[in-house]
Amino acid sequence: MPEDPLEMELPRPLLGLLFLALIGVGLYQTIEFRGPDRPMGSYEQLAEIKDRDVNLVVIMVDTLRADRLSSWGYERETSPVMDALAASGIRFANNMSQSTWTKTSMASIFTATYPAKNKVTRFNHVIPRGATLAPEILQDAGFRTVGIWRNGWIAASFGFDQGWDFYVKPNRDLHDQIENPSSIKLGGTDQAVTNPALQFLRSVGDERFFLYLHYMDAHQYVYDGAVDFGRGYSDIYDQSVHWVDANIGSVVAVLQQQGLMKNTVLAIISDHGEGFLEHGHEGHAANLYRETTHVPFILTLPFRLNEPIVVESPVENVDIMPTLFDLLGLPDLPEADGESLMPLVEAAARGEAEPSDPTEPRFAFLDKAWGRPNEDPRAFLLVEKDGYRLHDYAGAGVHLYDANEDYAEGADLAESDPERVKALRTLAREHLQTPAPSWGGPGWVAIDDMEAAQLRALGYAFDPHAPPAKRKLEP
Repeated sequence: MPEDPLEMELPRPLLGLLFLALIGVGLYQTIEFRGPDRPMGSYEQLAEIKDRDVNLVVIMVDTLRADRLSSWGYERETSPVMDALAASGIRFANNMSQSTWTKTSMASIFTATYPAKNKVTRFNHVIPRGATLAPEILQDAGFRTVGIWRNGWIAASFGFDQGWDFYVKPNRDLHDQIENPSSIKLGGTDQAVTNPALQFLRSVGDERFFLYLHYMDAHQYVYDGAVDFGRGYSDIYDQSVHWVDANIGSVVAVLQQQGLMKNTVLAIISDHGEGFLEHGHEGHAANLYRETTHVPFILTLPFRLNEPIVVESPVENVDIMPTLFDLLGLPDLPEADGESLMPLVEAAARGEAEPSDPTEPRFAFLDKAWGRPNEDPRAFLLVEKDGYRLHDYAGAGVHLYDANEDYAEGADLAESDPERVKALRTLAREHLQTPAPSWGGPGWVAIDDMEAAQLRALGYAFDPHAPPAKRKLEP
């Protein structure tokens, strides 16, 4: 009898019936399916992945804080599926997003460039057609590219449709009526993303594919009642993370049922986190503190690792696509700021000092006036270097924190360490002067009534009938 009954190789028809039955009673949230799954492997096999026709699945969990996942030490069991994936793969413990607003963050991820370079920082900005997005690299390499999303900030009208064979915002399922504080605005739940994804995975056959799923229920505080952590917004957020984790579990289960896990790289990422009054603000897109910039990056390989690889070095979302492309043996994104993290992965796997430069700065950016076209830009910039984080608020003030000793960023050192403030502000000014890439700055688009309604559903106020120069979009 096997040591773990969940590792039994069940016949596929029986496994499918079991999966459907478990969904019916809600147990799929905690069951980890194993067969057919993946063989055991080691870090020495990382270099072999690029020689195979491996698929890529990227799951974006919008508004997911790293410190609300159990694998990052959170005391609540919010994320059993993501934790299980991290336990057999690679976890980047100290990953930072490039913005706390989705459009800016996603433009940075898909081009591997900092916001200060690509300049996609305001509500009506559009990624220009001359830019090369990650899906285009994958499409050119022969992948079938499929994107399913619910966040209107990555709509085709903003330039995010480049490189996709199929890029769609699914219709709301009228039978999907889970109660929560925000679902009445957006309507439906992430099952609207999961269900077509499962259909695709069951029908894809031997075709090599890139599947991108953009979940929104952590952003909207959607939950299903499977766990009850409390009734405060922070508690309900944790419950929503658990619900999204269950959706990820459904995707993983079908990948296993179809025998795809052993030929797929799976990445779980987030665009930004969420604040719960740690610095006087609830939500995101308002500041760059750790609760809104420390985000997860989990990488699952076509084989299981006996021991997870944990990269402790500071990394960034801008590094995600360069890392995936290096792992898959694909060409680099042009003019990328991000770098492959595979040297860090291999060093961590060998137990060696990770070959990262602690003096190399990390950056996050937010235009505080991103939703107010009648106001001049107000650049908020975060610079992290040598273990210190400087928040430079549009020249109006600065805050300095010791990132190693003060995770919560509660003790402001700006007055006591003026020399460090001066050095980091110099870096900030230089970074903001980064030249635009060869494809130029962003285009812009007037938001029509339908798009305004979709964005309103995300919780933003907008007057679609005002003159374009006066339209006001506020968080």
